[in-house]
Amino acid sequence: MGWQGYLSLALTLGALLVLAFSRIGPHLVMMVVLSILSISGILTAGEALSGFSNSGVITVAAMFVVAAGIYDTGGIDLLVNRLLGQPRTLRRAFSRIFVPVIALSAFLNNTPVVATMIPAINTWAKRINIPPSKLMIPLSYTAILGGTLTLIGTSTNLVVNGQYQALTGEQGLSMFSITAVGLPVALAGMAFIWLFFPRWLPARDDKQLFGSVREFTLEVAVAKDGPLVGKTVADAGLRHLQRVYLVEIERGDTVVTAVSSEERLHGGDRLVFAGETEAIADLLRINGLVPSTAAGDEPALDIRRAERCLVEAVVSPHCDAVGHAIRDAKFRNRYGAVVLAVARHGERLQGSLGNIRLEAGDTLMLEARPAFVSRQRYNRDFLLINELHTRTPRHERAYLAWTILFGLVCAAAMGITSMLNAALAGAVLMIATGCCSVSQAEKSLDLMVIVTIAASFAMGMALEKTGVAGLLAQAIIELSAGKPWLLLILCYVLVSLLTELITNNAAAVLALPIVLELTEKASLNVEPFLFAVMMAASASFATPLGYQTNLMVYGPGAYRFGDFLRVGLPMNAFVGAVTLIVLLVGWPLQ
Repeated sequence: MGWQGYLSLALTLGALLVLAFSRIGPHLVMMVVLSILSISGILTAGEALSGFSNSGVITVAAMFVVAAGIYDTGGIDLLVNRLLGQPRTLRRAFSRIFVPVIALSAFLNNTPVVATMIPAINTWAKRINIPPSKLMIPLSYTAILGGTLTLIGTSTNLVVNGQYQALTGEQGLSMFSITAVGLPVALAGMAFIWLFFPRWLPARDDKQLFGSVREFTLEVAVAKDGPLVGKTVADAGLRHLQRVYLVEIERGDTVVTAVSSEERLHGGDRLVFAGETEAIADLLRINGLVPSTAAGDEPALDIRRAERCLVEAVVSPHCDAVGHAIRDAKFRNRYGAVVLAVARHGERLQGSLGNIRLEAGDTLMLEARPAFVSRQRYNRDFLLINELHTRTPRHERAYLAWTILFGLVCAAAMGITSMLNAALAGAVLMIATGCCSVSQAEKSLDLMVIVTIAASFAMGMALEKTGVAGLLAQAIIELSAGKPWLLLILCYVLVSLLTELITNNAAAVLALPIVLELTEKASLNVEPFLFAVMMAASASFATPLGYQTNLMVYGPGAYRFGDFLRVGLPMNAFVGAVTLIVLLVGWPLQ
């Protein structure tokens, strides 16, 4: 192994450390690695950029658009409303969740599935008198299990298949190849949830995280002929108040949101502040502010306005504001949104909002411009869990959207066309038939995920080209004493550990070249090892940060980190054991 191998290994280890212990975006880390590999000459330009033309990556992008069509027509709501019903026990409620979530996650990206289900499950939980904390983790875990049922169920499956084709030149897997593994694992996983989770999950009070806006907002008015008229917000002393801060200004029939420090006050302006409601007395001591004449009316934030919307969102580990106080993060300027309240572990945080230091998993009540929702729906800074003022879906096209999805699945499964062409045709039809607009299709493309996946191919290719993958494979073979069953277990454990440290797609792309070298050197059947990589990269249950659907249910379920460890660690071990048993029994390893 020459200097190229040592540099490739150093870059791989460095990328793992950065991804595991920093908040730098995976797409940035992978692009830096790609750049170094290309500049150093380890990879040619074509090899470094091969991931961006890989069929698996393009298929992932097309399926984002297909999922957007289902989501924007209310297709998910159509299925959910018909199947939830009125169960009388918790275990029956689990069964009602399993059916739609498994069916949806098998063919759609599970993020929009869970995003749509969270408010539906919250409302349903009240109706059947079951705490949401008993239902939210099962929702997330079922979505993860559902993604293992088909090749398009999760982007990881598509990426592994695409990389396998690129590295070996083989035809790749069919739509339902993985179903023989995923189905028994999913059924066993749901049985595990059904049997043990009613006792293991906490039963926390069914209460709204934020309740009424009256609980954390207060309103005053600018005296019509007072000394503040004509002054900017900053000059009036309203920008750096300790206990509250200015959210919006209601001026006649218009609303000024994410108020700038340079905004000038008008007589009669209705000012809405967020923070400690007891601070109303402090505000009224400011010369020029008077009680709001609309104090007895409906709160300003409860009035629907085209200029703004209220959104509940979970802070992602990749959000730039994590670790910073809201005021220091310049949240208003950076995101065009104002934090109204913060909840952590199911409890709303008290005290000065501006001084709250944000953590991954915090649930925020935001007042934002409508553009914020469009930008963040598929972004990685926040995971939207509830749009309080949402647009009406195109319900009349819901059946059409489902027909398009069914058609592309049948076309790929029957061999009429490739998975890539079926996904591209589905994306085009979703736009052409009006199931989603061009702008919604563009916004559905999670570019950071796509760039991360495509750039990761360069690192995997470098490991294979420089011989590092071969050396690591040989070390694993020696560690297993050449026993095929032990090799399979070691491969699964390797990918599972990587998935808990870095993104699941990056873990799969990094591990696959090593696994392929291993199967070649040991003369083993590659298919069960491919399935082991796919399954291990998806089976991330142990922490709320390990998988984005876990993070999405963290706040709405009022969970603590230990809740995930309590149920997730046994779930990880059980799903891993079932997967390995199915592979060892169902496939010859040699």
